[in-house]
Amino acid sequence: MSAVATSSRDAVGRRLSCQDVEIEVGGRSLVRRLSLAFATGRITAILGRNGVGKTLSLHTLAGLRATRSGQVLLDDVPLERWARRARARSIGLLTQTSEDTFPSTALEAVLVGRHPHLGFWDWESGTDRAIAAAALSTVGLEGFEDRDIATLSGGERRRVALAALLAQDPQIYLLDEPTNHLDPHHQILALELMRDKASRGRTVVMTLHDPSLAARFCDDALLLFGNGEWLYGSTSDILTPAAVSRLYGVPVQELRWAGGRAFVMGG
Repeated sequence: MSAVATSSRDAVGRRLSCQDVEIEVGGRSLVRRLSLAFATGRITAILGRNGVGKTLSLHTLAGLRATRSGQVLLDDVPLERWARRARARSIGLLTQTSEDTFPSTALEAVLVGRHPHLGFWDWESGTDRAIAAAALSTVGLEGFEDRDIATLSGGERRRVALAALLAQDPQIYLLDEPTNHLDPHHQILALELMRDKASRGRTVVMTLHDPSLAARFCDDALLLFGNGEWLYGSTSDILTPAAVSRLYGVPVQELRWAGGRAFVMGG
């Protein structure tokens, strides 16, 4: 089977979708017959309790994990038919945790995000280094370029990982709990950065634990119940107190004010 090749120039506006996807672990079906298309220019939140398949779903969308059945499609072509480099220019993944396998500076860690744009034998150019430095500045780490990764706090490392994703500059952003380890200020900054990416025509899909953040920053939501069942729709329609209460198994109250709303658990 031949691989699909592309250039970064014509990767704009790529469409990620799934067709009858089933996700299973340990003989347990977590997601059944998932069929939907993630619209460009919109943010989708994946919500649910621990163990319902949020991370597995995101890894499946990234092509890191095979489906039990069904297909993940990029521009209506099965993901496995795309050349690895072409796929990496189109899809970027922020994992839930980051492993610092080798000693490196913050700038070197961010430069990893530029690798999909380089030839096999190419070294990072001055332009790549400028893009990486700009990404660090965007996440509030200007001046950290030469800092050893091992000396950074958990929140600072998380922002370095986010900067690497920004430097990669994919058309489709997949983020697994992007607010992990971040204080409230930097949580909002990270989500505002993704809101900006969506406003520029990128597709953003992220797992979140907080339905209030999903209601504030996301256009659509995919609710996973862990028994194969799922619900998908706009956040304005699908994030209701009844749905959120069922999703998390606790009573929920919704607070509304002009231009916003939040969910209070256990009320």
